[in-house]
Amino acid sequence: MAESVELPSRLAILPFRNKVLLPGAIIRIRCTSPSSVKLVEQELWQKEEKGLIGILPVRDAEDTPSVSPVISQGVGADSTERSSKTQAGPTDSPKLNGKNPQEVIHWHARGVAARALHLSRGVEKPSGRVTYTVVLEGLCRFSVQELGTRGTYYIARITPLEMTKAEMEHVEQDPDFITLSRRFKATAMELISILEQKQKAGGRTKVLLETVPIHKLADIFVASFEISFEEQLCMLDSVDLKVRLSKATELVDRHLQSIRVAEKITQKVEGQLSKSQKEFLLRQQMRAIKEELGDNDDDEDDLAALESKMQSAGMPSNIWKHAQRELRRLKKMQPQQPGYNSSRVYLELLADLPWQKATEEHEFDLKAAKERLDTDHYGLVKVKQRIIEYLAVRKLKPDARGPILCFVGPPGVGKTSLVSSIAAALGRKFIRISLGGVKDEADIRGHRRTYIGSMPGRLIDGLKRVAVCNPVMLLDEIDKTGSDVRGDPASALLEVLDPEQNKTFNDHYLNVPFDLSKVMFVATANRLQPIPPPLLDRMEVIELPGYTPEEKLRIAMQHLIPRVLDQHGLSSEFLQIPEAMVTLIIQRYTREAGVRSLERNLAALARAAAVKVAEQEQVVPLNQDMHRLASPLVENRLAGGGEVEMEVIPMSENNHEIAGAFHIASPLVVDEPMLEKVLGPPRFDDTEAAERVATPGVSVGLVWTNFGGEVQFVEATAMVGKGELHLTGQLGDVIKESAQIALTWVRARAADLKLAITEEINLLQGRDIHIHFPAGAVPKDGPSAGITLVTALVSLFSQKSVRADTAMTGEMTLRGLVLPVGGIKDKILAAHRHGVKRVILPERNLKDLVEVPSAVLANLEVILVKRMEEVLEQAFDGGCPWRQHSRL
Repeated sequence: MAESVELPSRLAILPFRNKVLLPGAIIRIRCTSPSSVKLVEQELWQKEEKGLIGILPVRDAEDTPSVSPVISQGVGADSTERSSKTQAGPTDSPKLNGKNPQEVIHWHARGVAARALHLSRGVEKPSGRVTYTVVLEGLCRFSVQELGTRGTYYIARITPLEMTKAEMEHVEQDPDFITLSRRFKATAMELISILEQKQKAGGRTKVLLETVPIHKLADIFVASFEISFEEQLCMLDSVDLKVRLSKATELVDRHLQSIRVAEKITQKVEGQLSKSQKEFLLRQQMRAIKEELGDNDDDEDDLAALESKMQSAGMPSNIWKHAQRELRRLKKMQPQQPGYNSSRVYLELLADLPWQKATEEHEFDLKAAKERLDTDHYGLVKVKQRIIEYLAVRKLKPDARGPILCFVGPPGVGKTSLVSSIAAALGRKFIRISLGGVKDEADIRGHRRTYIGSMPGRLIDGLKRVAVCNPVMLLDEIDKTGSDVRGDPASALLEVLDPEQNKTFNDHYLNVPFDLSKVMFVATANRLQPIPPPLLDRMEVIELPGYTPEEKLRIAMQHLIPRVLDQHGLSSEFLQIPEAMVTLIIQRYTREAGVRSLERNLAALARAAAVKVAEQEQVVPLNQDMHRLASPLVENRLAGGGEVEMEVIPMSENNHEIAGAFHIASPLVVDEPMLEKVLGPPRFDDTEAAERVATPGVSVGLVWTNFGGEVQFVEATAMVGKGELHLTGQLGDVIKESAQIALTWVRARAADLKLAITEEINLLQGRDIHIHFPAGAVPKDGPSAGITLVTALVSLFSQKSVRADTAMTGEMTLRGLVLPVGGIKDKILAAHRHGVKRVILPERNLKDLVEVPSAVLANLEVILVKRMEEVLEQAFDGGCPWRQHSRL
């Protein structure tokens, strides 16, 4: 036990981060840093048992209160001893100017002198670094008057805070002190008695209670508890014996109460475990007896619960009779019989299906529904109007049948998310069924119960999961179903999507009719061609062709950028993407109908910003009442959290993590250099068409693909040969026939177009024609490239270049008539994306221009034609110079 010692006027200081050593307590530390090793070697190892050091608590800057006695000390890096006279008081926090003002040490004004009880030296291999393991005993409190450095470690001028013998005898005569002492000893004895019962030990502690002075005993008891750092500091600052005893009594009593609560909880848990074990054994014995008697009340109870659940399911009368017949059959079966489990699962499915349960739709507010749709999606006026019309009909006729819609459009235009918004606007539950790659009819109608592993179809299973009979059901990718020997899922959907038939939809597994007429079906597809005509006839098709650049810009600013920032843990305080930069991304890095590629590019910018934000230094906020002092020695002593490793005997160590915050001086604003650095060089260029069409024999066409409209270049060239036509570019039969028609028309009109002097001259005499469609890895087919092929051939034979700002689409007949084609809106949007200024269309496609946004038409010159000669008139600069000589 620590006796009274005479302290020197100066002590070497070893800082303890968020830890306090109280007088009488014992602690073991391992010193590995150069500063702590130097301190132990000079102050303890060389002086042996005469060595004393001071243990001074330091706290994290963010945890420093304004009422604790602290010293904020910054120290330079020089090797000579340097000090700063400071008065350690509750509000005074002087500082020294150091080289690094951002590093701050908040020293506590009071510490404890300690001596080494055991000291061992070691050498780490293979680095050869010297380490010390020291067991320290706290002796007495002291107050810091001056704090400085000696070499690489701290040294302080101190004043002892222990009472003299005369002062101690005077306090011991105080009645209040005597009362506090008796109360503390009584509480401590009660705690020792409880611990003695639990651990079968405690004799040594009782001896301490009888022999050690009461003021030292308070520190010893408190040091053995797991208390907060603030409470440890409060105990360290309790120089007055009465205050110290009062706080120690409070802590001992709190520890005693926590032990009692823990014992009470343990006894309760043990009692419950004993009861559960007893019930388990009795149930096992009861089950064994029932198995010997052939009786099983548990199954009867389960069947009774199942019957009650079936009664409350609201089945129609004919289905209820069927279910009762199955239930009676199940009751006659033994659990071990084949078919018992399958019959039971079937009845549970009947009980779980929402025969009558429906979502209670709120009062239809058309304005609120429209606002909800506008909030979730930008544009798509036609789709939103159709939903508002449906709501208006439901408001006038609540039992109206739900529409069967089919959204057709390229990927990324928002088909699936739009259906989810429709469900939210209607106040219904939403369920999605993916049909992509489905080839088995049983996925729609279910398996028959005679098969092993049979299960209901996806529709019935989805209704079971959603638990209502009127959800919004999305049939996703309906154009990607297949067919094989297991049946045709598209044919099975004919019954599902027919309002006259789905009232009595018959699932093979269910084997009873189920009403699907209350379900609102919405299908999505990328193309209409793969959908069988009978199935397509049952749906109301709404096309979503794609977005204009202006619409993409609005979508990005209102929806994509906030979502991307949220997904990457950012905000506008960290990253700002101006509209001009979004426009550049749309023009130079994305040419798509939807916005998925745009979102991926925005996500790339967000990731780059996240890296820069995460690389910022972690700044720990300081208390307003504290002064900042720099200390380069902190990096050697306290930074990194681990140069002094402590193990408290007997109490465990509490770790306090530093909660930091990321700060950035100003938000990162995306500019063109950052775009090229993150996204790379621009992928698309508006001058591409002009460069490629500069050579005769090249024309610009417009085509439709699964991903929306695209610009397609057609290249033609001539070579020495035998008059053959070569076609490349992975072309289909229809487009090959269009090339043959185009060449035939040009050869027949060669004299009229002044490509040949007389009609008897063969354009192909002694030469072959090669027509190529670039992007050869992409399959191409369809008749819409007819007029483009003719233009390319005329350009080749006349050696005149086609206008670079003109694109065209249209089917051509052998007589030169221009026929209408499909996908006009997609094609015009593609031309607008590629910077094309003039578009040649068949005259009979005039009706399709109504669907094209007016903002796009305002930037384009649309030319409507009836015959091929009109196409040539508009495709070349200065018009067609041969038209006056042609014989039409």
